[in-house]
Amino acid sequence: MNHGKVTRRGFLGLAGVAALSACNVSGNSGSSKAGDASGELKFWDMPWGAPSYNTLGKQIVSGYAPAQGFGKASYQIIQWNGFYQTFSSAIASKTGPAVSSGAGFQAFQFAEQGAIAYADNFVEAMKKDGTYDDFLPGVLDTMKTDKGYVAVPWQTDVRPFWYNKALLDQAGAKVPTTWDELLTAGQALKKIGVTGFATGSGADNNLGAHTMVAMMVNNGGGLFDPDGKPDCVTDANVEAMTFVRQLANEGIIDKGAVSYTIENLRTQWDTRKAGIGIHTAGLAAQASKTGKDLHVAGPLKSPSGTIAGLFFVNNLMMYTNTPSQEASEAFLKYYFSQLHKYWGSAVGVAVPVLKSIASADYYAKDPNQVAIVEKWMPVCKTYAAKKTASFAALAAVDGGQALAQFAQTMLQGQTDPKAALTTLQRGLEGVVKR
Repeated sequence: MNHGKVTRRGFLGLAGVAALSACNVSGNSGSSKAGDASGELKFWDMPWGAPSYNTLGKQIVSGYAPAQGFGKASYQIIQWNGFYQTFSSAIASKTGPAVSSGAGFQAFQFAEQGAIAYADNFVEAMKKDGTYDDFLPGVLDTMKTDKGYVAVPWQTDVRPFWYNKALLDQAGAKVPTTWDELLTAGQALKKIGVTGFATGSGADNNLGAHTMVAMMVNNGGGLFDPDGKPDCVTDANVEAMTFVRQLANEGIIDKGAVSYTIENLRTQWDTRKAGIGIHTAGLAAQASKTGKDLHVAGPLKSPSGTIAGLFFVNNLMMYTNTPSQEASEAFLKYYFSQLHKYWGSAVGVAVPVLKSIASADYYAKDPNQVAIVEKWMPVCKTYAAKKTASFAALAAVDGGQALAQFAQTMLQGQTDPKAALTTLQRGLEGVVKR
């Protein structure tokens, strides 16, 4: 969604598809397959931005000059459409990549199948060369499981609150800092015919589901307990969804939101019909007609006193089918040293995970992106909340029917929040077997 013509829906919805095909096979330690270190190292990458993103990616990989004994690297683009089947088939036939980017929960799924080479040695090497300290707080921990690091983060997809300053000024409302202030601002925006909590849950739009989870997490709740078991029917979640129902019943949420597609929602922002809402980090670029009026608000203080947000951590993963694990790690070290070029060239990637990129002039010139890094990143959590690390079953949650249906129910404002959360709990229990 935030990458020019390439929609983020590729990531937003793909995990649910991925989970349907995933085999829940017990993982192993991820030790690499013995092979010839001088063989060609395959790097598979996704369309993370405009076409210029992959053009630059190919240039970066072509520029890799391996140490003696290691082979050169090749670059292959894997489209989001049908990506999981592409990876699964290639892994099964041992024709897959040695290193790849991919969906946020992909590494956790393939780790359970024994196809992932854990990144613990690479993380230790990063501690020695200083790269470890360059990571923004908390992002690396999201990759750690009880068996080790399944991957290494390279960018994050944050869900911040946005507001249209011109519309707030017109409505005589101030930028909200709490849920009560959000309600007040929403009521003021409604009087001038503007949505005060813009979202959508149409066929291709997961932002509605993301918004529901973000509000739960903001209030100290979440979908899971610290052990990773579904835990939806909690006081914090009920309070959060009661607030959402109030927004829906008062008309602060657009009645059409339940069926809004990604494009419908973008149009709302672009035609001055949306005043406040949770969206991707690239909203201002998407809604180009109103982009100059769009600003990132800080995380809201919830009724429980907590301040938190939702993000997805996209990562780079290594596989057991590789010329050698040392070759994979050498390439990954080089690739990390080149990550800054993606943001320096403005090819449309999401929020960086490295402080050195986030503080660079080419990135820091955009105050909205600075606000996301400084205000949101330190308090964001993944779908796993209240558990720290992600896990394979999350792929069945993101984009899955249970969460999508829950979001549509809440946006209609007609169902008791506790009943809706109970239905969601049962739905998650059906796909999360731990």
